[in-house]
Amino acid sequence: MVQAESNQPYFYGTGKRKTSIARVRLYADEGGPILVNGKPMDEFFNWAPWQKKINEPFHISNATNKFRVVVKVAGGGVNSQAEAIRHGIARALIVSDETLKPALRKAGLVTRDARIKESKKYGLKRARRAPQYTKR
Repeated sequence: MVQAESNQPYFYGTGKRKTSIARVRLYADEGGPILVNGKPMDEFFNWAPWQKKINEPFHISNATNKFRVVVKVAGGGVNSQAEAIRHGIARALIVSDETLKPALRKAGLVTRDARIKESKKYGLKRARRAPQYTKR
């Protein structure tokens, strides 16, 4: 547990996915909103599957409406940011209560998804795409 500038304790978790990095703070307020980069989650992620993805750790751990969430996220695309936030929330929930770890691990929310874009190779057009071969 860490003290914020406002002397209010919070639980911290860092989530990553592709090139997105999410820094998540969970405050022990009753059912506060989820703020992403200073905006409500509904405004930042306006598609329901992204919102569902972010709330998944709370549903699995039965911690819905027990925390106020403040997130700073940068890098990557929208889907990657949503998955980074999900990873960060899962890690912060484990910091708040260690007994949640087995359930979150079983759901696959604790493991960092290490898949990233493969780098381009010289002589090729993309990572593996070669220029078209012409016989004559």
